Amino acid sequence: MERLIFHIDVNSAYLSWESARRLKEGKEDLRLIPACIGGDPKKRTGVVLAKSIPAKRFGICTGEPMGAALRKCPQLVIAPPDFSLYQQYSEAFLAICRQYAPALEQFSIDECFLDMTGTRTTYPDPIALAYEIKNVIRDTLGFTVNVGIARNKLLAKMASDFEKPDRVHTLFPDELENKLWPLPVGQLLTVGKTTVNKLQKAGIATIGDLAQQPAARLQAMLGKKWGIQLHAYANGIDHSPVIDVPQKAKGYSISTTVEDNVSSAEQANHILLTLADSVSARMRADGAKTACIAVSIRSNDFRNRSHQCKLHQPEDTTQVIYETAKQLFSALWDRHTPLRLLGISLTDVTWDENEQLSLFADPKHEKERKLDRAVDAIRKKYGMDTIARGAVLGDKHIVGKKYRAQVENKRKR
Repeated sequence: MERLIFHIDVNSAYLSWESARRLKEGKEDLRLIPACIGGDPKKRTGVVLAKSIPAKRFGICTGEPMGAALRKCPQLVIAPPDFSLYQQYSEAFLAICRQYAPALEQFSIDECFLDMTGTRTTYPDPIALAYEIKNVIRDTLGFTVNVGIARNKLLAKMASDFEKPDRVHTLFPDELENKLWPLPVGQLLTVGKTTVNKLQKAGIATIGDLAQQPAARLQAMLGKKWGIQLHAYANGIDHSPVIDVPQKAKGYSISTTVEDNVSSAEQANHILLTLADSVSARMRADGAKTACIAVSIRSNDFRNRSHQCKLHQPEDTTQVIYETAKQLFSALWDRHTPLRLLGISLTDVTWDENEQLSLFADPKHEKERKLDRAVDAIRKKYGMDTIARGAVLGDKHIVGKKYRAQVENKRKR
C-alpha cells in the first residue's frame, strides 16, 4: 500500500496566534502591517521571533536583534511573546488535525505530520481533504496553515514550504523533476551552510544536481553516512514513520542569556540555582532521573565551553543538580572572562523507578527530595511557574510569604 503523508504547518505561528487573539478583542490584525513578535529592543536578548509579510518587505529577518529591525522599519509594531497563548492555540490546532488522522506526530509547536495511509475509502480525494482541514482550522481558530501532501515525511514537509500562506501543495514522485530539483541545494531539508559551501564548490548548485551525483562522490565529500542520506533525500527517498506516540525525552536542557555580563561566581551561582530548579522540575514532572550533568558557558566574545560529569546513580533532586553544576562551573570558568550565557543539560536519562537502596541513606538527601515534591506540588496547584528554589532557601524577594509558608508547612509534614 502506498503511503500518504500530510505535513501541516501554521503560517508564521507566533504572529498568527497573537493576531487571532487581537482580532477577537477588536484590535488590528498584525499580519497586515509591519509587525513582529519579539523581545524588548533595549535588552540584549530582544530578537525577532516572527514577522509579518509587510515587515519582511523592509528586510526584517527572524532572529535578528530588535534594535536592527527598528532601524530598518521605525514604525514596526512589536508584540511581546506569550507562550501560554501559543500552547493553547497549538493544542487546538492539533485537536482538529487528530479528528482526521489515524496517526499524528507533533513535529514542533506549530507543525505536525498526519499518516493518512489506508484512508482512501473514507477520504477518496486527498487534495480535497487537505483543503478541508486547512479551511476548518482557518474558520474555527482564525489563522492559516499550509498543507504538504506526499508519499513520505520529507517530501510532505518540503511541499508545505512552497508558496505561502494558506496553500495546499503536493510533491509526488512524478513531480520531483519540476518542483523539487530546480530548488537551490540549501533548501533541501537538513542541509546547512557548511554543507552548502562544500556542494557549491563542487559545482552542485541545485537539489537536482545533488540527486544526479554518484553516491560515492558525495560520500567522499561529506562522509559515508551523510553522503548517502543527502543522496536519498535529493531523490525523494525517506522511510521514516509517523510516530503517533510521543517519544520520551533523551535529555533536558535550559540556558539563559543575561542582560548584563556575569563577572562573579556569586552571580553565576544565583543563575545556576534558578536553572537547576527549572530543569529538574521539568524532569521530575516526567518521572525521570539523570545520570549525567553538564554546564555550558558562553563568553562575551561568543566562545562556548562546556564541562560534564557522570553521577554514581541517577538523581532528580534540585540540590544535587545545583551543587554539581556549581562544581562544574568552578572548574570551567577562569574567574575573570565576562559571561553572557549559562546553561545546564541533563542527559543519560532513565525512568527506572527501582532506586538502589543503601544501608547508609542520607537523611539530608531525603529531606531535599521532600522539599522538591512540596515545591512541585505548589507549582502545580497554584500555577506558580515563577516560584523559585531560592524562595525556600530564604530569598524573601522571590515569592510572597503565603507561598513560602506553604512550602515550609509541607516540608515539616
